[in-house]
Amino acid sequence: MRICVYGLGAIGGLVAARLARSGVPVSAVARGATLEAVRARGGLVLAEGPDGERSAPIPVTVAADPARLGVQGVVVIALKATALPAAAPSIARLAGPDTVLLPAMNGIPWWFFHGLGHDVRLESTDPGGAVSAALPAGRVVGGVVHLSASCPEPGVVRHPAGEGIILGEPRGGGSDRVEAVAGPLRGAGFEVRISDRIQRDVWYKLWGNMTMNPLSALTGATLDRILDDPLVRGVASACMREAAEVGARIGLPVDADPEERHAVTRGLGAVRTSMLQDVDAGRPTELDALVTAVAELARRVGVPTPHIDGLLGLARLSAQVRGLYPETGFPALEPR
Repeated sequence: MRICVYGLGAIGGLVAARLARSGVPVSAVARGATLEAVRARGGLVLAEGPDGERSAPIPVTVAADPARLGVQGVVVIALKATALPAAAPSIARLAGPDTVLLPAMNGIPWWFFHGLGHDVRLESTDPGGAVSAALPAGRVVGGVVHLSASCPEPGVVRHPAGEGIILGEPRGGGSDRVEAVAGPLRGAGFEVRISDRIQRDVWYKLWGNMTMNPLSALTGATLDRILDDPLVRGVASACMREAAEVGARIGLPVDADPEERHAVTRGLGAVRTSMLQDVDAGRPTELDALVTAVAELARRVGVPTPHIDGLLGLARLSAQVRGLYPETGFPALEPR
């Protein structure tokens, strides 16, 4: 099976390097400094475990133009959500009629409602339907990543902890193609679980990081400091209760209390969220996939979300001041 990883950031770089190290034929689409660094070194460098000792370069075939790589059996989409609408036609060039698309991304994905029985398209994650037109949801195997990784420099992936990847068919359960994807990932050392309802796993992960990410971007604080402040923790809990009601309306109830989730997150220690890393690096923030999508969906199902709206407004304005979010904002979310 030929596997291509589209995007060699932290998650994409980790998956590509691990697969290549395990002997799987893997290629990757990369650009800019990352492409140059991988070519110059002759591969990707992994720094794994608590000590972060760097490996020798792990050879991975890289190209800026997907046409040079040909049709793949699996395409792992490891982009920031902000980059996907523009990249979708390019990703489609890697896909044939039997290609499996495996998104490894944050937030509510474009394929989320496929198989849920809801005819919904969110403008915040699939503007104008361009993503779903280029990347049909029927070709997707849903994925949720539970691990910590970062890129201290182009072509180098720091991976201190976590091995979890959850897979599942958007229509529910597993399948031969889910198992075909799970096999190489397990062989590369990941702990893969097959979900009977992958959207539930997507929603549960979002339930936590839809608050921690923007709060960290606003404050510059790590997770431990956010959760150790009772007022800030209370804001996060209020947003999570609103999101839980939204989930219940679409058949994805959350069987947990915010404090239970906070306890798990607090156990991770002084983590710098992906959104905080983006702000520090001057990259666009994934507010739409993580927060705007929840607020948009809440309006569709009639759930008031004053705390989520407030968090979104503050995080959006902060990002706009830094030039990391469009000044136009999101027109569908006028005050109610």
